[in-house]
Amino acid sequence: MGRFSENIENDEVNADIDMSPLIDCVFILLIFFIVTTVFVTETEVETDRPLVLNATQLERNSVLIAITADDEVIFGGRDIGVAGVQPLIKRMLKDEDLPIILMPDSGAPAGTVIRVQNEAKLAGAETIHWAATTGS
Repeated sequence: MGRFSENIENDEVNADIDMSPLIDCVFILLIFFIVTTVFVTETEVETDRPLVLNATQLERNSVLIAITADDEVIFGGRDIGVAGVQPLIKRMLKDEDLPIILMPDSGAPAGTVIRVQNEAKLAGAETIHWAATTGS
């Protein structure tokens, strides 16, 4: 027994930290994050969003139709109603293909805005833009 205790006293204590378990954990976490990000994909549906124009982009020769929060459809300063959109656009598009620009108020009923857009399409409008104000 005396011989065993002599060996302990003469040898230096080597206290190294084994890094391989830590490296293994880092690689496992890396693989986990790589695998989980593969499942996050974009929707594969192509949508045709309406073009929103600002005041500087509005063309001079265009049909401007405003829809107010009070459910009024305004053209040229007077209320034409949803029923007046189709005859107006047919008359305006008779000579040339003008772009139709819808300017809905922020409080305008969505149903009225869609009905005005549908009436414009039924009248033969091929180019329908939406004008919006930017928050400033």
